[in-house]
Amino acid sequence: MDVNRVAVVLADQVSPFELGVACEVFGTDRSASGMDGWDFAVCAPEGAEVVSWSGFGLTGLSSLDYAASADLLIVPTCAPRTAPPPEPVLDVLRDAAARGAWVAGFCAGVFSLGYAGLLEGRRCTVHWVYEAEFRERFPSAEVDPQALYVDDDGVLTSAGTVAAVDLCLHLVRRLRGVAAATALARRMVAAPHRTGGQAQFVEAPVPATAAPDDSVVAEALEWVERRLDQPFTVAELARRSGLGERTFLRRFSAATGTTPHRWLTERRLDRAQALLEEGRLSVEDIAVACGYASAAALRHQFTRLRSTTPTAYRAAFRG
Repeated sequence: MDVNRVAVVLADQVSPFELGVACEVFGTDRSASGMDGWDFAVCAPEGAEVVSWSGFGLTGLSSLDYAASADLLIVPTCAPRTAPPPEPVLDVLRDAAARGAWVAGFCAGVFSLGYAGLLEGRRCTVHWVYEAEFRERFPSAEVDPQALYVDDDGVLTSAGTVAAVDLCLHLVRRLRGVAAATALARRMVAAPHRTGGQAQFVEAPVPATAAPDDSVVAEALEWVERRLDQPFTVAELARRSGLGERTFLRRFSAATGTTPHRWLTERRLDRAQALLEEGRLSVEDIAVACGYASAAALRHQFTRLRSTTPTAYRAAFRG
């Protein structure tokens, strides 16, 4: 889908951080850095002033008429989640979904999508603090409380506040490709993605009990990133790090929230996506460059974790 027009839809008591994330990703002019932007507006019913939950007011907003023709509508957290937002907000969300526009909810903004009836029978996520309440209010939604975000056919939901960044970068990847999303993440001093694949959802990145940043693991990750065309074993990485295998696995999991195998698979697929977008190499050559024994092995992993084939991905990007 082409997304040229992006609208943030507000009710009262909006989260300033979540609003800021949408403005940073979609509303900031980065043409000087060679990044194409979007037509963008922050909207509220009748363009009226909205108060943030930090107490300051937001004026100069657009009306919902702008959102009515937007290709992507974003709903950040707006209080209270225990009651539906104003009916004009619900109407513009329902109409957007009906005409095929994408609709995204950040954190408790996911409740607004639920009140609009957009999550019935759909996969979604919500902040773990609100999970029980959300399930009670919207029992037909298929909730994955472990996901950072979920993308279900253009209805997108994210978990806690910072997961709004992950969801927005996922959207940029879908709309502009891996290179654009990575460049934007670097500009924002954010991770391009924290863990997992980008097909439908990303698993929670780091357990609540995770250790602080681990320089030994970080050095190992950097070393592997430069050699993704080569085979690796956990024993080799542990030995190079000066650790036993069990200690290395434990510290790797604490630092990254995933296993070495899953992490390596994701990095190889990321490189494959970038090479497919560049369009110069055959799938067979890309498989070799990404450390796969054959093009068939690359196709298997790409299809499993990206929900499409390398050839289809390349065709979609070129399109």
